[in-house]
Amino acid sequence: MSDETIHRSGFVNIIGKPNVGKSTLMNALVGERMSIITNKPQTTRHRIIGLLSGTDFQIVFSDTPGIIDNPSYGMQRAMNRFVHDTFEDGDIMLFVVDVHEKYGDDDPIFRQLKKIKAPLFLLINKIDSTDAAKIKEVRDEMEARLEFAEVHEISALHKTGTDELLKAILNRLPEGPEYYPKDQLTDRPERFFVSEIIREKILELYHQEIPYSSEVIIESFEETQTTRGENLTRIGAIIFVSRKTQKPIIIGKDGRSIKKLGTEARKSLEEWLECKVFLEIHVKVKEDWRDDERQLKWLGYN
Repeated sequence: MSDETIHRSGFVNIIGKPNVGKSTLMNALVGERMSIITNKPQTTRHRIIGLLSGTDFQIVFSDTPGIIDNPSYGMQRAMNRFVHDTFEDGDIMLFVVDVHEKYGDDDPIFRQLKKIKAPLFLLINKIDSTDAAKIKEVRDEMEARLEFAEVHEISALHKTGTDELLKAILNRLPEGPEYYPKDQLTDRPERFFVSEIIREKILELYHQEIPYSSEVIIESFEETQTTRGENLTRIGAIIFVSRKTQKPIIIGKDGRSIKKLGTEARKSLEEWLECKVFLEIHVKVKEDWRDDERQLKWLGYN
């Protein structure tokens, strides 16, 4: 078989601590908005697949929640399980570190990384925010702890070094089949990304415990047309909070907060769906849902 006829494919898992830029990286590599991005930790809650396909290759990227050292809730323990699954099923592993990040000598992530049999890449991210001496310091520290197949210095936000990283991934992909249709971008349904976009706005607009106590469910999703023949998507969303005292905070005085949330979410949804959106949001209380196994399973944390 000639090189021209070989089809390469594989699972490339992105791992690291919260807020190091894993979601930004996957969006940059896939070229689409697969994961929500904010400056708050624990933004990503689920394992999200992003697909990049060509005529002779298919890369199945997997963005994971950041590893939580001391999980406080059942939801956080479930998030850690999503991460631990990726340690076992990757053809290539991308370990992302923030150039400003600190690791303790006994950090458990290194014990897990040493067990990985797949090629392990070190990605030193956010290099645009520091100097060469600091980057070298981080590189030396990490290479003293672990053996890496490759090391790449990148800025996922500005896509610095991401083209070179993609070439390196393609060079190490094993020969394999087409796992998904070539025109498919993810394994998640459209409703999932709609709920994530609304949750992104909650993370941006609310503070303290509210974003971490909230979950968004899409109750209805209907594609229709306006009287002028324009495409229109009607979306009904429910925000669940874990305590009764949180509901009035989400709504705000005279409904101002939820109105602002709805406006910001609608704008982003119209950009993402490329059509007009009518968005209706309600708030409901599910007491302590983050520690309720039945609720967590219903919400997809299983």
